[in-house]
Amino acid sequence: MNIIYYMKLNNYRPNKKMYDEMVDDTNKLRQVYTKFGKYLKDTSLSELTKLEDFSKQFFMDQGVTFTVYNDQKGVERIFPFDIIPRILSNNEWLKIESGIKQRIKALNLFIKDIYNEQYILKDNVIPTSLILSHENYLLQMNKLKVPHDIYTHISGIDLIRDIDGEFYVLEDNLRTPSGVSYMLQNREISRRLFPSLFPKFNIAPVSDYPAMLYNQLKTLSNRRNPVIVLLTPGLYNSAYYEHTALARLMGVELVQGNDLVVEDNYVYMKTTSGLMRVDIIYRRIDDDYLDPLNFKSNSILGVAGIIDVYREGNIVIVNAPGSGIADDKATYIYVPEMISYYLNEKPILKNIKTYQLKDKKDREYVLDNIKNLVIKRTDGSGGYGMLIGQDANQKEIDDYILKIKKEPNKYIAQPTISLSSTPCLVDSHLSPRCVDLRPFAVYGANGIEVSPGGLTRVALKKGSLVVNSSQGGGSKDTWVLKG
Repeated sequence: MNIIYYMKLNNYRPNKKMYDEMVDDTNKLRQVYTKFGKYLKDTSLSELTKLEDFSKQFFMDQGVTFTVYNDQKGVERIFPFDIIPRILSNNEWLKIESGIKQRIKALNLFIKDIYNEQYILKDNVIPTSLILSHENYLLQMNKLKVPHDIYTHISGIDLIRDIDGEFYVLEDNLRTPSGVSYMLQNREISRRLFPSLFPKFNIAPVSDYPAMLYNQLKTLSNRRNPVIVLLTPGLYNSAYYEHTALARLMGVELVQGNDLVVEDNYVYMKTTSGLMRVDIIYRRIDDDYLDPLNFKSNSILGVAGIIDVYREGNIVIVNAPGSGIADDKATYIYVPEMISYYLNEKPILKNIKTYQLKDKKDREYVLDNIKNLVIKRTDGSGGYGMLIGQDANQKEIDDYILKIKKEPNKYIAQPTISLSSTPCLVDSHLSPRCVDLRPFAVYGANGIEVSPGGLTRVALKKGSLVVNSSQGGGSKDTWVLKG
């Protein structure tokens, strides 16, 4: 049955060169969207538009914001939300979940190895020069024992679905991954928009993420009732809304560096009744700013001497300093080898083909085919500093080539990926937009738990492949059907 007729919706025509999440190549609903397709059939576009207006007001009332630094109209924005959910089957999710757990186990073992015996370097699985000269490799972490040997407590693994329908890992976020508060808010508004659908659909819950995170963090301490705080850089950080939301939902104190002090090899929080010992710090500041005595001496965001307390085993820092060595885009190339080396398994989730530009052969290929590739800085994030060859003009390409030739080790290249598309409500019509997926995982002494679904990010601009929230992208709720 034709999708346009079935849903009484005009002009939903996804790009045939992309995998569309809702319809197949013949414009028929995929099975996982069957129930929601019936809902769309029975709902007018004007009703959907009213729901969209309601969602905008909800996000405004809740103050759900994100910072867009490169927008001249102002940096503080209401987080864009599309009301049409992205739906995954239980079988799809089980594969994603097992692949994420496998990947995080291997990455965690890699970090432990790099800061201790370095077997993977001695066995020439990964080039020694790639690691030991890397800016995210922290000498301060060498031989430092971390609780339960866990470095990657909180992870956000970015996935894309290619034209073949398979999910591929785009990158690993292991330092201070953001976006989970938007996942929670998306679900909250979805429950209000579609109250009759949730009981019928049997959707896996995500609202227990704060409790899951809190309980997993508690397992990292030897104290019966450990004190946990969330360390934020402050009000002007792009993810400050998330920091406040998570602290509130977890029931922990939100603190800044000047709220904490080191005394007698312990960390204390200043309170109105005196100093209170802190056991676990969920930090949302970068390594460089964590401790002015051990890293950037001019930092006012961190806590002087906290790394010395960490070395003594008297504080747990989440995620562990130095974890960034494992989520670098150059290190990403070797994650399949890590899985084989540490776990003796084949990767469940594949990498995207990646070219390392410090390699002469790879560099020559990339420069000859730059129009068909995406070039990224190895230390980049948020979509900044990226060149999409097919969208760039000649001057942009020439300027970027000069940067590559100057510091080739700072760049990697990948084929232009055909991100999957999903229907979005744009100007009162359904229109396909590109999406990726960031599931969130928490690693504690009880193992790894993955919140079902995660944050689906949307490229709101027609034809765009850039979904990053930091550049004005939006998001939608992700429904994992349990049955």
